[in-house]
Amino acid sequence: MIELVVFDMAGTTVHDGDAVNASFRAALSAVGVAVDPAVVNTVMGLPKPEAIRILLAHSGRSPAEDEVQAIHDDFIRRMSHYYETDPSVREVAGAAAAFAALRQKGIKVALNTGFSRVIADVLLRRLGWRSPTVIDDVVTSDEVPRGRPHPDMIHHLMMCLGIRDAGRVAKVGDTKADLEEGINAGCGLVIGVTSGSFTRQQLQDCPHSHILETVAEVPELVLSRCP
Repeated sequence: MIELVVFDMAGTTVHDGDAVNASFRAALSAVGVAVDPAVVNTVMGLPKPEAIRILLAHSGRSPAEDEVQAIHDDFIRRMSHYYETDPSVREVAGAAAAFAALRQKGIKVALNTGFSRVIADVLLRRLGWRSPTVIDDVVTSDEVPRGRPHPDMIHHLMMCLGIRDAGRVAKVGDTKADLEEGINAGCGLVIGVTSGSFTRQQLQDCPHSHILETVAEVPELVLSRCP
């Protein structure tokens, strides 16, 4: 039986018009680094400072930590402004209904993200996804020792929500990093969704238990595992 479902945010439960990719490229362009959108997609889901290091290295620059921090600060400003103001920001269709369907059956719902807490809080306020009325908990990559693909965020949520067995946890996300996080945590279900950065074929090439079109399909799958 699944007792906790951990959902990713951007691309999985949140539609943002590919703003994360665009903001990465804009922040890098501001320091003279041009990166192809397809390359940016390969680092989606990772902690954002780590993603910036990888993208700088891919462009042939040796990333100094002060430069990484400056680019990340710029990324945070861009994403925060976008999430506060852009009319395209909304939940992926059926996300909040999926949360409610799971919680009605006694299954806890949490969010985790490669964003920092600053960006996540802007987005949570915009969508009205408050704990404990809509979700049970949320953790961001800057609140644990290691972000994805390491299992630290999932383990943190398990501890906070009183879940002892990772086999009773389902992880849902749209990137390779999400799926590897779920596998590394030992989750009973590791579910990819094709609504975000990775195509079905790209997700199929990653470790997983299931691939779905959107989060709207998650409750049916999870509840089919419950007695």
